[in-house]
Amino acid sequence: MTVLVLTCEEDLTADIVVSTLQDLGVPLVRLDPADLPGRVSLSAEYTGGDFHGYLKSGERMVSLSSLRSVWVRRPGTPGARTAEQSAWITAEAEQALYGMLTSTQARWMNHPVASAQARYKPWQLHLAHRSGFLVPATLLTTFPSMARQFAAAHQDLVVKSVSGKHPGDPPMVLPTTRISPDTDFSGVAGGPTLLQQHIPKEADIRLTCVGDHLFAARKKADPEEVDSRFTHHGTWEPVEVPDAVQRGVNSYMTAAQLAYGAFDFAEDPDGAWWFLECNQGGQFGFIQLETDQPIAQAIATWLAVEP
Repeated sequence: MTVLVLTCEEDLTADIVVSTLQDLGVPLVRLDPADLPGRVSLSAEYTGGDFHGYLKSGERMVSLSSLRSVWVRRPGTPGARTAEQSAWITAEAEQALYGMLTSTQARWMNHPVASAQARYKPWQLHLAHRSGFLVPATLLTTFPSMARQFAAAHQDLVVKSVSGKHPGDPPMVLPTTRISPDTDFSGVAGGPTLLQQHIPKEADIRLTCVGDHLFAARKKADPEEVDSRFTHHGTWEPVEVPDAVQRGVNSYMTAAQLAYGAFDFAEDPDGAWWFLECNQGGQFGFIQLETDQPIAQAIATWLAVEP
């Protein structure tokens, strides 16, 4: 049976897993949905109560009935490379591709429906609290008065993007930024703004969950930094996962119906881990390179299991 990898062409992190799957002798097909229609073709017929069909990418073809797993890594938008791009072509290609794939018995890392919900930051915070994590006080608002009240109550704040990357060309990553309580909050009326209690950090924690396997890494924080993505201070080192955090991760992943998740925590001066977010498609390559944790091997092993 075959593993289907959905990702863009230039994905070095996916390359590591693909190489590992090849070493395991597991058949795989890698394609980018952005090439449908065009370099990627599909056909499926509904007969006998099920879809029977094929996906073709270049010279590689795979039948839907032979899929053992689908890894949704960093796929492009369907129809993005057609000569005549349109929202209609994108919608048609997306419905056809994912509609066919979700009709199979393949295992997903991660299922598109679960992934879509998992991207919502307010939902992440809600689920994190239910899962037993420490969660910073948070306000999402377009009311300047509510922002001022929240700032007066918590004093030390950060402001974050609700959706993640700004959809520019190329996309821009918006940093988490520390702000003072006397900030002019009138601008929040122009769009939803996420304000959060600032957690003084001793260290950043990245916990990568692959199925039942947890890989945690710790990097000592610069006292002046807020967003570690924009600093080069320190190196990542493996760290043990506290029992309470392990229980929380298991609860979160089960409720979110995810097979893969990259959790970010802030470790405070008392050693407590505060939940910041869980990226359902987060990078792991840089962690593996610095810590030698076998994350790619765990992903490949999970994908290789037959349904």
